[in-house]
Amino acid sequence: MTREQATKLAEELVSRMSVEERASQLRFDAPAIERLGIPAYNWWNEALHGVARGGTATVFPQAIGMAAMFDDALLEKIGDAISTEARAKYNALSAEGDRDIYHGLTMWSPNINIFRDPRWGRGHETYGEDPYLTARLGKAFVRGLQGQGETLKVAACAKHFAVHSGPEALRHSFNALASEKDLEETYLPAFRALVQEAGVEAVMGAYNRVNGEPSCAHPALMEKLRGEWGFAGHFVSDCWAIRDFHESHKVTSQPTESVTKALKAGCDLNCGCTYQHIMNAYAQGMISEEDITRCAVRLFTTRFLLGQLGAGSEYDAIPYSTVDCEEHRKLNHRAALASCVLLKNDGLLPLDPAKAGTIGVIGPNAASRTALIGNYHGTASRYVTVLEGIQDLCAGANRVLYSQGCDLCRDRVEPLALAGDRLAEAVATAKASDTVILVIGLDETLEGEEGDTGNSYFSGDKEDLLLPQSQRILLERVLAVGKPTVIVLMAGSAIDLEAAQDKADAILLSWYPGARGGEAVAELLFGKASPSGKLPLTFYRNEALAEMPAFTDYRMENRTYRYYRGEPLYPFGYGLSYGDCVIESCSASRERVELRVKNIGRFDTDEVLELYLKDNGSPLAPPNPILCGFQRIHLAAGEEADFTLIPDPAAFTVVDDAGRRIPGSGSWTLYAGFGGPDPRTEALSGKKAVASEIA
Repeated sequence: MTREQATKLAEELVSRMSVEERASQLRFDAPAIERLGIPAYNWWNEALHGVARGGTATVFPQAIGMAAMFDDALLEKIGDAISTEARAKYNALSAEGDRDIYHGLTMWSPNINIFRDPRWGRGHETYGEDPYLTARLGKAFVRGLQGQGETLKVAACAKHFAVHSGPEALRHSFNALASEKDLEETYLPAFRALVQEAGVEAVMGAYNRVNGEPSCAHPALMEKLRGEWGFAGHFVSDCWAIRDFHESHKVTSQPTESVTKALKAGCDLNCGCTYQHIMNAYAQGMISEEDITRCAVRLFTTRFLLGQLGAGSEYDAIPYSTVDCEEHRKLNHRAALASCVLLKNDGLLPLDPAKAGTIGVIGPNAASRTALIGNYHGTASRYVTVLEGIQDLCAGANRVLYSQGCDLCRDRVEPLALAGDRLAEAVATAKASDTVILVIGLDETLEGEEGDTGNSYFSGDKEDLLLPQSQRILLERVLAVGKPTVIVLMAGSAIDLEAAQDKADAILLSWYPGARGGEAVAELLFGKASPSGKLPLTFYRNEALAEMPAFTDYRMENRTYRYYRGEPLYPFGYGLSYGDCVIESCSASRERVELRVKNIGRFDTDEVLELYLKDNGSPLAPPNPILCGFQRIHLAAGEEADFTLIPDPAAFTVVDDAGRRIPGSGSWTLYAGFGGPDPRTEALSGKKAVASEIA
C-alpha cells in the first residue's frame, strides 16, 4: 500500500468521525470507536535493542554496544528480528483482546541523539557521538524494523527531535542553545538521513526547548522536518512533554494553550494526558476542526500502512513461536561477540585453559543479570552472566572461584556489616587464583533516564567518569595482589580506567552485552572468537571534564573526537583484536577508496576498516579528521583481500556559521586504518593510518 492510498483511506475514515472522536485518537491510549469498527490502540511501545517492557523477547546488546559493531548490515538483521518478534506478539496478544501499552506496532526507537557529553545517563541508548555513524546505523535499524513489504512491518520512530542529550534533571525546563552551525553539523544530520533515506514513519520530539522554543512545537524545526525534508509521517511528543509547556517551560500558561501550540505546530500524537484538553481548546475557538482532522488523518495513515485496519498485512501470519527463537538467539550471540571492544592486551589474552590454572572471577557485575541488559529491555527466557559463561566454558578444565568483591556503588554488601565487607574475600580469592577476571562497571540503576534509575541524586546522569568508590577500592586491592588480571568493564559510557590501563594485563569492554552476553564474553576471553568492536565514543580521562564546556553547554567545542583538543584515554574508533591486519595498499579518490588488507597474525578475526577525512584548508571544518566511511571485514590468519569503500560525500563539505552546507577547500587528506588517525590510537595499537592526499 502506498502512502497516498493509505492517506485516502484515512481521510475517508476520519470524515465519518465526530470531532470528539477525532480528538480522542490523538492520545497515545486511543480508545475504540466501535461504531466504525476501530479497535482501541496504545501507540506506546519500545524496541531499543529488542521488544521492551512487554514480556518475553530476545534481549540484544544495548544500543551503544550494537554501535560498537560498526556493522549496519548486521544491525539491519537485528532490527528485522525485533520487528518479527513485535509482530508475533501483536498478532497473538491482540487475538486475545490484549491491546495494552507495550503491545503495539509503533516502536519508539531508535534513539539517534548525539552522545555529546560523557556524563549523560541515556547515552547508552544511542549510537555514540558521531553524526555519520549514527545516521548509517539508524537507517539500517529503521530498515530492519519497518521491512520492505507492502505494509509496514512495524513503524519506527526517530527520537528525540532535537538537540537532546541531558542533563536529565533539567530536561523538563531546560533550554538548549545551539548555533545554526552545530545544528547542521552535529544535531540534525541523523534525523534528516532517517527521514529522507530510510523513510522513518514517526519522529518524537524532545522534552527540552531549543533556542527558546519547546521541541515538540518548534516552528523552525517543524518547518525543516516537514517542509525542507519532506517528512510525511506522524509526530509524537515525548511523554508528558506537552504538559511541560505550561508547568516547566512557562511558554504557555494553561493546558489549552499548550494543546493549541502543539497541535498547530504539527504534533499529532500526545504521549501524556494534555490532549485531553483538546475539546476545551476547540470550544474556545483556539483550534479548529481542521487542526484536529489533520493530525487524525496522519495517525490513521500510519495504522493503514501497518495493515491494522482494512485488508490486513502480510505479517499477520507471523507465529508466536518466533519470539526468542533459536535463530534470534544465534543472531544475539553474534552481535554480542562483535560488540565487545578489546581496550588493552599485554599478551594475556586469549586465555589458554591449559595455562590459566585456577580462575578467580571477582566483581559486582560478574554474577549480575542487570548488568547484561541495559535499559528499555524485554524479559529473556534465559540469562547467562559473565560468571556463568566462564564457569560453563571452563567446566572440567579449570577451577573457578568467585567473590562479589563489593556492592555496585554502596560501601558494603550487607547492611549490618562494616564497610568493605567483601574486600577480604576478594583478596583471598585473588591470592588463591592463578588468573583473575575482575568484572566491574555500572548498570541501568546507575546510568539511564530520569526516574528510571536508582541514581536519583543525578537523575541517571554521572557526576564524573570514575567508577563508584566501592569499585575503585576493589580494583586497587585486587591489582595489588599481582596476579595476571583481566578487567571486564560492563558499562554504557566512558569510564576513566587509567589505573587499570597502567596495571592490568588486559581490558575487555563488554558494554551491556544482552541477556546471554556472558557466553560471548567468556568465548572472547578464551579465544573462541576474536574481539573486533570499536569505540563509538571517546573515553576521556576524568580530569578532562574540567576542560570541556559545561554539561548544559551544547556547543561542540572541545568535545567528541571531532573537536577534542586533549589526549583521550581511549579514542573514538579504537579497538584491538587477536589478529594483526595491515593495509598493504591504498588508492583513494573522492568517489572510492580501494584497499588491500592482509591478516599477518595467527588468529582469524573480524576487523573494521575506517576512513577519516581532514579538510586541509577550510577554517569552517572540524579541527580533527572526521569519520567518512567504514566496513566490517573478516580475514583468516594469513589471508589477504581487496575491499572498496565509498566515502561519505558530505565529508567533503563544510558548514558555515549560518548553517549552510557548502563545498570544502578542495584539499583533503584521507586516512584509512583500523582506528582513527590520531597519536593515541597509534600508541595504543602500534598501527598508523595510511594517508592519501585528495584534491
